[in-house]
Amino acid sequence: MTEDQERAAGLESHRAVLRRAGAGDLARRPWQHGAQPASDGDLVRLAAWRASDPAAEAEVVTAGLGLLHAAREELDQVEAALLFAARASGMTFQEIAAALGLGSGQAAQQRMARVLSRAAR
Repeated sequence: MTEDQERAAGLESHRAVLRRAGAGDLARRPWQHGAQPASDGDLVRLAAWRASDPAAEAEVVTAGLGLLHAAREELDQVEAALLFAARASGMTFQEIAAALGLGSGQAAQQRMARVLSRAAR
């Protein structure tokens, strides 16, 4: 098994734990296709919510932790899409910086470069 296959199998194992912990009962988001499963971000939130119960199963917490990196990757892709949409709509980097709570247009450009770099991996 290759390293990529091992990582994919590990992620799927974490997702399976969280499906058993109630992910199948999560409401479908309006942007999801009918049979699309919950996002890794939603699964991590489910794990955190379940972890707030003192009787939470360790495997649920472990699964949530195991999906954090994948959830961050999802969020990077969403941020990249929003940044592209902002530029396509004519927003300046200064306007983007203000929306992101950054101090300058240059900071927004640097952030966009970092996000695109991470999303491309």
